[in-house]
Amino acid sequence: MPPKVKISKEQIIETAFELVRVNGEHALNARAIACALNCSTQPVFSNFESMNDLHQAVIEKAYQIYLSFLQKEAESGKYPKYKAFGMAYIRFASEEKELFKLLFMRDRRGEGFTPTPDFIASTQLIMQNNSVTKEVAELIHLEVWTCVHGIATMLATSFLTLNWELISNILSDVYGGIREKHLNGANKK
Repeated sequence: MPPKVKISKEQIIETAFELVRVNGEHALNARAIACALNCSTQPVFSNFESMNDLHQAVIEKAYQIYLSFLQKEAESGKYPKYKAFGMAYIRFASEEKELFKLLFMRDRRGEGFTPTPDFIASTQLIMQNNSVTKEVAELIHLEVWTCVHGIATMLATSFLTLNWELISNILSDVYGGIREKHLNGANKK
């Protein structure tokens, strides 16, 4: 009898991640993973208590990819850092459509909202650059983010194609208008 091939937890996560990356979140199931790894479903269930645990591991891996987009765009120096975050979010949606959908277009009922590292960094940048309170910075970011998310969603679903110069101009216009509203209102520190 030939020895059993040991399938590692990392191999399972990587395989599940690639399935989702190519085919979308609906492709994440034990049978598809087993088929891709040329094994039974047993290694999946012996390495993870449930498919939800594996799903969460794939989400975490996708989030790390997303953060690398933010870092790369911010380090490029092409845009001010806050704008670079928005451009990276949109670029991620354009280049990693299924991962974007997994992270930002899935049903989030019951999850609640916990500020993520990118949300915190964005609000801190707004506070530093505009001398506004944390609450106002969060509101500015939320208002800008709804526009950024709208553009990203249109690209992720192939609803619309926009060139990067136009996207950059839209983000500048939206941020400028929202910033002006808050800085000339009662929200200044």
